[in-house]
Amino acid sequence: MDIVGFLKSQFICHLLICYIFIVSGLIINFIQLFTLILWPINKQLFRRINCRLAYCISSQMVMLLEWWSGTDCTLYTDPESYHKYGKENAIVILNHNFEIDFLCGWNFCERFGVLGSSKVLAKKELSYMPIIGWMWYFLEIVFCKRKWEEDRKTVMQKLLNLRDYPENFWFLIHCEGTRFTEQKHQISMQVAEAKGLPKLKYHLLPRTKGFAVTVQCLRNVVSAVYDSTLNFRNNENPTLLGVLNGKKYHADLYVRRIPLEEVPEDEQECSNWLHKLYQEKDAFQEEYYRTGIYPAVPIVPPRRPWTLLNWLFWALLLLYPLFKLLINMINSGSSLTLASFAFVIVIASVGVRWMIGVTEINKGSTYGNNDNKQKHK
Repeated sequence: MDIVGFLKSQFICHLLICYIFIVSGLIINFIQLFTLILWPINKQLFRRINCRLAYCISSQMVMLLEWWSGTDCTLYTDPESYHKYGKENAIVILNHNFEIDFLCGWNFCERFGVLGSSKVLAKKELSYMPIIGWMWYFLEIVFCKRKWEEDRKTVMQKLLNLRDYPENFWFLIHCEGTRFTEQKHQISMQVAEAKGLPKLKYHLLPRTKGFAVTVQCLRNVVSAVYDSTLNFRNNENPTLLGVLNGKKYHADLYVRRIPLEEVPEDEQECSNWLHKLYQEKDAFQEEYYRTGIYPAVPIVPPRRPWTLLNWLFWALLLLYPLFKLLINMINSGSSLTLASFAFVIVIASVGVRWMIGVTEINKGSTYGNNDNKQKHK
């Protein structure tokens, strides 16, 4: 196939994948809206239904990683801990270095059957985003404005609401607050020096207040903290665009299960504990870059078929009417109809580019940068 033909085929694949994701996502969001009538009648049924509906959306993203790109994900962990994954509530601490680290976190959830019920601490702006943001709203995701004085009461209330959640859930949290860049790292280490904290080489300084409140509100509900450190072999720099293009990556995820009883209850002691944890994470990254492995047993959890089956269901349901409409438009020969279809294609391609741009590191959050500017005013 020539280069032009290859690029065209990739473009068509991107559009079809995006079409299936957007249309199915909006349909599911619409169904979720109607489930609100269940909340005052049977809150737990509302939650169970929305876990399944959310899975129909998030599993499509995981399908791209697992089946479309064929990315390998090797789990390094203690075999005794491995058998507990998916059978208990947990707080999952993730490093934030890669454009698809959120997708690898979802993949970790999917392999142990908790993708539909997984929770995150997300910025408030995402709650207004169609499909993912709206899905999260119905999942009772904890949103914050990143202004702790305003966030504390809201975050605590949202977390306390999860204490009677009927499904096993993992609460995924990026304690660094924003994705790692060299500029943010330099600023973060200036803060560490000013506070007399040990400097980190591969992570930003963790923001401890959100983690401390999460532990406080979910104690006796959550059994453990899963300290998770992600890296990619051969200095791979994975992107969502690469995944969409079917590029295969090789991920290594090191997970330590730490019983929640070992995390101090006092907020200051909890803060010190988290700083120590990140010093250990930094040492693990240093060891990985030196040896290419983590200090645990490598295990490859089996892929479950449900992500692929869910995507095939929506593809069969939505592609037939699309192709039928396209054929009818071509047969009509109307220039206005064809121009309208071309316009829709352009809008869809812009939508694809925007969705990819949300995950790109060089277009990421300025959270850390803004904090530093405020401190120097």
